[in-house]
Amino acid sequence: MGRVTERRKVVRIRDGVVSTRPDTLVTEEPLEIRLNGKPLAITMRTPGDDFALAVGFLVSEGVLATASDLRNVVYCAGATADGVNTYNVVDVQTAPGVRIPDITLERNVYTTSSCGLCGKASLDAVRTTTRHPVADSPPLRLTPELLAALPDRLRASQRVFDRTGGLHAAALFDEAGELLDVREDVGRHNAVDKLVGRALQGGSLPLSRAVLMVSGRASFELAQKAVMAGIPVLAAVSAPSSLAVDLAAETGLTLVGFLRGSSMNVYAGEDRIALRAAAAQG
Repeated sequence: MGRVTERRKVVRIRDGVVSTRPDTLVTEEPLEIRLNGKPLAITMRTPGDDFALAVGFLVSEGVLATASDLRNVVYCAGATADGVNTYNVVDVQTAPGVRIPDITLERNVYTTSSCGLCGKASLDAVRTTTRHPVADSPPLRLTPELLAALPDRLRASQRVFDRTGGLHAAALFDEAGELLDVREDVGRHNAVDKLVGRALQGGSLPLSRAVLMVSGRASFELAQKAVMAGIPVLAAVSAPSSLAVDLAAETGLTLVGFLRGSSMNVYAGEDRIALRAAAAQG
């Protein structure tokens, strides 16, 4: 697992019995993302897939849209005063001619593992920067039964969570419910960035035939990342935020929340869900 997990001593109390034992914890470290040599953002993440994370972040910021926009991604040597490479600073270099939105260079942004990007929540920002409108043609048609199976398939693929209990996960499924890719991270938004970044690097954007499944809630930021990658369906095991629902309705994203067992709430884009049989039984 490398730096993905670390060991720490813990005092364990069970039914009044006290013992000391080592415990496996998920690693959390800062990652500075630079764009063409200029500092852009710092995110708290679980090391691993750092290049994909940085690339996916820049997709959500409207900087990158296709593999041809990307020239290179490198770790920055001498990231500390003594010249030691911490592998916590990456520089994303865009291809010649790629237009850089002014907003990304005018602000330094800080993200946390809990809330993601701080200080940016605007429907207009998504509408004006996305280069992959949600446009699945023909539209996806997903049954409630298929959607209900996704949380267990996501959970079964969470290898590091089994050891630590401290990671979020995000996965891409095809319209038949087959797992395409899965990433884990201490931050749910980072896990999504890693998925999207890997897709761009592999020339798979837009992900117009994919379903994005995330552990936990569906925030505005996660809905934004789905829209920016051209993903037509976002499903979460917990609740969405009101702004996430507004964004989904605005952009044509299908948003499913509280996906647990055979139950779910469809907050937007219900036309992609085969609801006729379910409605007839209601």
